[in-house]
Amino acid sequence: MGAPSIIAIPGASGLPKHLQPVVDAIAKSGEVRPGPPPTLQDDAAFITKHIASLADAGRDVLLIAHSYAGAPASEAVKGWSKTSRQEQGLEGGVIRIAYMTSLVPALGQAPGSILAEVPAENQIATEIDENGWMHYTDFSKMAERSFSKFPPEEGLVWAHTLVRHSAASFASPLTYAGYKDVPVSYLFCEDDHLIPPFVQQKRIDMIERETGKKVDVTRIDSDHVPTISRTELVIDWIIKLVETK
Repeated sequence: MGAPSIIAIPGASGLPKHLQPVVDAIAKSGEVRPGPPPTLQDDAAFITKHIASLADAGRDVLLIAHSYAGAPASEAVKGWSKTSRQEQGLEGGVIRIAYMTSLVPALGQAPGSILAEVPAENQIATEIDENGWMHYTDFSKMAERSFSKFPPEEGLVWAHTLVRHSAASFASPLTYAGYKDVPVSYLFCEDDHLIPPFVQQKRIDMIERETGKKVDVTRIDSDHVPTISRTELVIDWIIKLVETK
């Protein structure tokens, strides 16, 4: 079968450029969505479309989800795990979800409710425009919370690259817990001020409780965006996942 294909999904407001250092190194090989703001299910459908194209070509798929993307990535697995496809006599499918300091809701839970657990001093001020798009109002604080491993001026530059994001997606409850279908890995970022360690641990505990299986946890000294601040560590983590499948 060969190495699995990888779908890397940016977190809320993140652009592909935030993942690009990792993607470029592993592959060696931002677009703003038109129309109304998408729900979690809309995001999941977009991910599923890419899963389907790879799985139907007989490819194994490793999903890598950062931050908010943990929610739609979980939803998108429905019907596409390698195990379920094998039962249908089909090749390919999702073989693992790898979460990077992610919001992973329980079934029926919205990702925004997880953020509500974050202490007030870690919360980021946002506004929602008349069309339902959310944007940040304090980029200095966003830099402190998301890009804390960089000098303040460099963190601020990265913070200003963040784009608007759908408010509806954070309010949409998870309707399918795909982490029950496939093995799960979690990159635990110990210096994340946006999704603090205790929140990450609660997500891991929830997955283990719901699945009855241990989550493969790797802990690193990183802020909220390890693909930028700890690029080499993320590259090593992903390569190990690919090797173990």
